[in-house]
Formats: sequence, structure tokens, C-alpha cells
Amino acid sequence: MKRFLILFLLTFQGLMAQVQFEARVSKNTLGVNERLRIDFMMNVDGDNFEQPSFEGFKIVGGPSQQISQSWVNGRSSFQKIYSYILQPDRKGTLTIKQAAIEYNGQIYKTSPIKITVTNAVAQERDPNDRPQQAGTGNELLQLVAEISKTNPYLNEPITVVYKLYFNYINVTGFKELAKPKYNDFWNQNIDIKQLSVEQGSYQGQQAYYVILKKTILYPQKTGRLTIEPLSLDIGVQMGSNRRDMFGQMITTEGNKVVSAGAKTINVRPLPESTKPEGFTGAVGKFNFVVTPSKTTLKSGESLDLIVSAQGTGNMKLFTLPKPVVPNALEMYDPVHDENVNNSLAGMSGRITDKYTIVPQYKGKYAIKPMQFSYFDLSTGSYKTITSKEIMVDVLDGPTLAEANPSTASKAEAPEKDQFTHIKTKTTLVTIAKNDFYGSNLYLSLLFAPFIIIPLIILAKKKKEAMDSDVTGNRIRMNNKLAKKYLSQAKKHLNNKEPFYIALEKAMHNFLKAKLHIETSEMSKENIRELLLSRNAGIETVQSFIDLTENCEFARYAPASSASIQQDYDKAVLIISELEKQIA
Repeated sequence: MKRFLILFLLTFQGLMAQVQFEARVSKNTLGVNERLRIDFMMNVDGDNFEQPSFEGFKIVGGPSQQISQSWVNGRSSFQKIYSYILQPDRKGTLTIKQAAIEYNGQIYKTSPIKITVTNAVAQERDPNDRPQQAGTGNELLQLVAEISKTNPYLNEPITVVYKLYFNYINVTGFKELAKPKYNDFWNQNIDIKQLSVEQGSYQGQQAYYVILKKTILYPQKTGRLTIEPLSLDIGVQMGSNRRDMFGQMITTEGNKVVSAGAKTINVRPLPESTKPEGFTGAVGKFNFVVTPSKTTLKSGESLDLIVSAQGTGNMKLFTLPKPVVPNALEMYDPVHDENVNNSLAGMSGRITDKYTIVPQYKGKYAIKPMQFSYFDLSTGSYKTITSKEIMVDVLDGPTLAEANPSTASKAEAPEKDQFTHIKTKTTLVTIAKNDFYGSNLYLSLLFAPFIIIPLIILAKKKKEAMDSDVTGNRIRMNNKLAKKYLSQAKKHLNNKEPFYIALEKAMHNFLKAKLHIETSEMSKENIRELLLSRNAGIETVQSFIDLTENCEFARYAPASSASIQQDYDKAVLIISELEKQIA
């Protein structure tokens, strides 16, 4: 009796056991140059494990699988773990989506996990970074941001040059993980046509370097400003102290994340006590010119007044002064033109405002002198340039009654056609409109329920019939999974292990759909017997069994892209043949 009681309790405990499937990460916050480990843990032997897409991450290790089973004091425990090592591709809040398994016909999923990726952080050598460990110990790989000046004036140009120093290591490629952010700076990248390797030194050590990025910055705010770092994922190839049987050095390949680190700029304000009136923010070295296209006009003619500043400085970050003209001269809005070049020395060139001026009356008119002020960086003081007065002589046309035409107002010009705004014709609009009752819209809305309601009833009955067909639903789900994994296998033609995992899942789900069997019934003899009983060809059945057995072996054996493509084409052909043969 006691023995039966123990067996009953063990059976009851197995029935009450709950399926647990969860994801755990080593950290929820990390720098863009750090890595994390994620484990997908289950307490049952689930089938068809489906990993998430890991969007925003790169898989640098795994998947690795661990299975443990124990029996302690009459209690059995089981655990299966799929582990991955992930490297973030960018900063921000990233989400690791759900993984899924199948157990006893049910689908179980993990909960999504949010990961916060920050700027690159200072860290010790990563124990998972095998290329570093395999090196000789003299390797150098460092990203440096060289800044021309750390305490500039407001709107004074500074340059940031990003250099990658390396030695005893080969760089095979790189990509940006985090772009530098220049908050409160006006910035412009300087094009680098071709990367070239130069010789130099880093902290007294001979090294090679490559200039990756050049940027010119103009601070737009005073105080302490921060330049966020540039972070790169670099493919590296390095030697080791080991040699092969021919005496050649054994090299290893891998990836290394480097960061230039954040930089702080202390921006000084421009002097306030000596700032001239009308200063618009020009900083640098400039020449100011005001030039009229002509000074003698006939009736109906116009002149162009060109206001320009030429030199070196923050050319695009200030405005030119506006000319003041008498009311008898009509001045239109300017046409702005910029001819500016960017280099590590800053912006240089010419900016121009061209005004079109049309005289209204005969006489002589003066355009007042204009003043342009800028802050000279070489002397640390303000400079002001004053243009000459320009006299415009209008030879003919109507005259003003005032003695001084330069101060006459355009408001006193004779008004013509002052009643033209009054309309002399009317446009009549009919008051009567079509009635809604009896219209096409009214009839459509009236009879629409008699058409829609029967369609809803038919759709509901069809759905209820499909829901009650449990076997059919399971077949449709397995067919869908087979097509899904077969299409997923096609996406991994260049990646051996994920390809054969997806291919094996597709073959198993095809059998579940066609033979109405479960995972526990998938022995080789049972599959052969069921397929032959359904009129499948002997050669096709044998090919199917050989291919499924080959999937497990091929995951760990060397395989070329040609053999992977052949296995995929063979799977498509076998499934197609079985579709035709199975009754």
C-alpha cells in the first residue's frame, strides 16, 4: 500500500508541474562597447526553439546549449538552457523580443526584455574577446579625438580629427556603433576622399594611424560643452606566439570595440563692454564692401545694391547690415548668395545680399553709409568697417513738391483708381439644393443592413466550423511552420548552423502535418512505416530519412556553401515529391 501511495504522489506531482520558460540577462544597462549574456531557460524538454531576432544587437557568441537532469530525494528536475553573447549596435533603449518553444502541442514564450545602451565606458580587457587574448601582448589599437582648441571664444572655429592608432595588428574593416553628437555646436564634416595609412607615434610608441573623420565646429553657447564620443566596431587580425608546422605565425581574427571618449570644451563669451552697436555675431577676419551697379538712372530703370562680406570666419552664422534708403526709392527684399569653402582652418569665402532699388521720382538721393562690425580673433577686439555714402541721380520722371526730395514720403504720391476694389457685377448662387430623401446615398444606407447582416452570419458560421476542427487546425499550423522554417533556412544559406537547425525543424513539422503524429512518435522505423503506408515511394522515404539524419551531423561538420545549397534544393524536392505521393 505504501508503494502505491508513493507512486500516486509522484504521478500527481508530475501532473501538477508547470512549464517554466524564461529569459535572463547578465545586465540591463551597458555601454555601447560592452557585451551581455542572455540565457533562455526551460524546465521541460521543449521542441522547436525559436530565438528572437535580436534587433539592435550582434551575436558574438552562441548559441550554446546546456542540459541538466537530476533526481534528489525522490524528486526529479530538468533544465535546458540556450545561451548567447550579444554586442549592441547602437545606443538607446533596445528590446530583446520573445523566444518560443513548443511542448505537448502548446507554444510557450518568454517576456520581452528592455536593455539600456549608453555611451562607451572605460573597461578592462573583455575576457570574451579572444583575439586580444591570442595576441603577443604588444598590440596597440586606440581611437583618439584630437581637438585644436579646448577654450575657444563663442563662434570661434575648432576642429576635431578622429585618428585610429594601431600596431602589431591588422585592421580589416570598421563600422560606427555610436556617432558623435555636437550639441550646441554648428558643425560641418570635411570630406576625406580616401583613407591612407600614415606613420606616427602614440604616447611615445611607434605606431601607424588612419584619419577616419574630420569635423569643424563653431560653438553656439558659452560655458562647458560636451562632445559625445565616437565608438567603432573594428574587425582585427593579429598574430600570436604560436606557429604552425611550417614555421608560419598563426593569426586570429575577431572584433574589437573602441571609443574616443567624451570631450569637454570650455567656451568663452565675447567681451560685452566694448561690443559695438549693430554687432550681429561675426567672428573672424573680414572685408566689407557696398557696391551699386549704377548711380545714374533714367525713368523706369533700377539699380542693384550689392552688400558683401569676404574673409575667414563664421560666414554662415551672422547677418549682413541692411541699407537705409530714402522713401522715394523703393527697395525689395534681398537675394542672398553664399560662396563658402570649409577646411580645417574654418570657413572662408564670400556672402552677399543683393538689393534691387527702383526710384519713384526725379532727383538726387543719398544712401547712407553702412557699418559692419566683427570680432577679430587675432587681436581679441572688435573691428568696425564703414562704407561710403552713395548718391543716386534720377534724371527724369515726376518730381516731389518738397524742397528736400531725400526725405519725401511715398505716402503723398497721387492715388489712382482708388475705387477699383468695388465690384460692379454680381454672381448669383441658387438657394434650392437636392434633398437627401430619395437620393442614391439614402437608398444605399437603407438596404445596406440587409446585405451586410447575412454576410456576417455566414462568416461567423465558417469561423465556428474552422475552430471546431482541431485536427485540421493542427495540420494547418504544422504546414505553416514547415513553410516558415524552410523559408527561414533559405535566409541562412551562408550560415551553416542556423541553416541546418531551421531545415530540420521544417522537415519535422512537415511530418507532423502530413502524418498527424507528435514529436515523441518520430522514430526512423515509425516514419518509414507511416510514409510507406500512405503510398510514398521507397526512394523518396529513404531520401527523407537520410536528409533528417544528415542535419544533425552537418551542423558540426565542415560544409561548403555548395553543399548547403544542395541540401536545401534536396529538401524542397523531397517535400514536393511527398506532397504528390502521400494519399
